[in-house]
Amino acid sequence: MRKLFYAALMAGFFSCALPLMAQQVCPGLSYVANTPEDELMQEVNGAEKPEEQIAALDKFAQAHTDSKFMPCVYEYYTMVYLKLNNFDKVIEYGEKGMATDHRDMNLIINLAKAYVASGKSSDSALDAVVKAPDQIKAESSPVKPSNISDAEWQKTQQELADQAKDEGAYMTYAFFQLLPRVPDGKKRVEALDGFLKAYPDVESKNTGQINFAYFIAYKMANQPDQAREYGEKTIATDPNNVAALNLMAYDYGIGKASPDQKATDYAKKALDLAQAMKKPEGVPDDQFKLEQNGQLGMAHLTLGYVAFTKIGKSKKAGPAIDELKVAADLLEGNPELQGQALYYLGYAYEANYPANHQGAFEALTHASNLQTSWRGPAQDLLEKVKRAMK
Repeated sequence: MRKLFYAALMAGFFSCALPLMAQQVCPGLSYVANTPEDELMQEVNGAEKPEEQIAALDKFAQAHTDSKFMPCVYEYYTMVYLKLNNFDKVIEYGEKGMATDHRDMNLIINLAKAYVASGKSSDSALDAVVKAPDQIKAESSPVKPSNISDAEWQKTQQELADQAKDEGAYMTYAFFQLLPRVPDGKKRVEALDGFLKAYPDVESKNTGQINFAYFIAYKMANQPDQAREYGEKTIATDPNNVAALNLMAYDYGIGKASPDQKATDYAKKALDLAQAMKKPEGVPDDQFKLEQNGQLGMAHLTLGYVAFTKIGKSKKAGPAIDELKVAADLLEGNPELQGQALYYLGYAYEANYPANHQGAFEALTHASNLQTSWRGPAQDLLEKVKRAMK
């Protein structure tokens, strides 16, 4: 099964963005009056349009490439381009800012927002998420100024603590938006390990989601033992996780000469849960239907395959044919699994007594027209069916 199939399953987790309090801009990068930096800030803060702010930043950056104030310039670029929803530019300048000796949470969060909104990911983006807790701690623990009262300081500390909580929550959200975009399973595992080390409280609060993330990552990394371990952990902590049930049912059933009983048990439970799925608020009807059909189809595929393996002993192909026909219809949105369902459906028609050559011909022709890994096997079997039909 293709890695992208597993990747897509993670997209729905941690899907609710969290509001953030305002972060301090360029803390520690001060400037004095009547300097180019002072002139820049007056132009940026006095500009009425984002385009005017960008022009001022461009002018300064071209004239003062070696200025110690450039990290702040990069940060302002991210703020302005974020207003314009120009996420590629936010990423460009955010990466430049992260490469300097100075970085702060405003810059890190702007960069994370751009990556989340752009649909992209990168090693540096995930690295920024992992480094964020140390930066959050540093910015939320300033030294008490001598000219502030205890009451005012207590209020400030509470505000900083609230902001730190919001920032940590957003970076957690961002991580689980970025993770499904990592195509390499081993890198996913490494990213998860690094994330949990940096955010130790997340695992206990989101055990099911963490287990599922590791499950998918290990499957993509082709490490079946670890994947199965985390698949079982996912089902134990989140027994209504339809995707986990379907994937585990598939593993225990598909491709095995003697499917495990868990294949049937998990597939039946996934089928019940998928039938009862309710559309989340804000999700388009067609998108929800595609997801629901995919889960229903995968459960029917596993049950159909289990029935298929019993044809030799039972001499009855009907149960397999019934399940696989339903699976093939439901899996239209997943060509790889649909091709597999059609292949076994064609095989089941041929294994029936008497053989249904026409049914096999139609199923295998359909499978042969799909650009999947099942195209070759379907074409080979189709040629045999054609000879049998003569």
